[in-house]
Amino acid sequence: MPKIKITVIKRFHPKDVFGKDYVTPSGKTATECQSFKDGQEFIIEKGQKPDGFCTWAWYDVYKDLSVLNWGGNFRNWMEDGIMYTACSDGVRPVCFKLERLDE
Repeated sequence: MPKIKITVIKRFHPKDVFGKDYVTPSGKTATECQSFKDGQEFIIEKGQKPDGFCTWAWYDVYKDLSVLNWGGNFRNWMEDGIMYTACSDGVRPVCFKLERLDE
């Protein structure tokens, strides 16, 4: 199995989504995701979630990661071995770049 590199492309602030601050029902003003940093990289081996990777985001990117992991591509969408994807947090989403690394 090839290694896959996941790069955090951008964490979006709730203002990017709503055009204003998002205040939770408990009164807390939401910030961008604190689980990642823009530019942060992870190397995935054998399809295993790396330590510290957000579990919810992992479930969201796993389907695309699996395609690359098994040699598939998204030819009508991206160049071979690459996919851009995002977590499904609708208030403060995070975009990722997935890259299959040559062995």
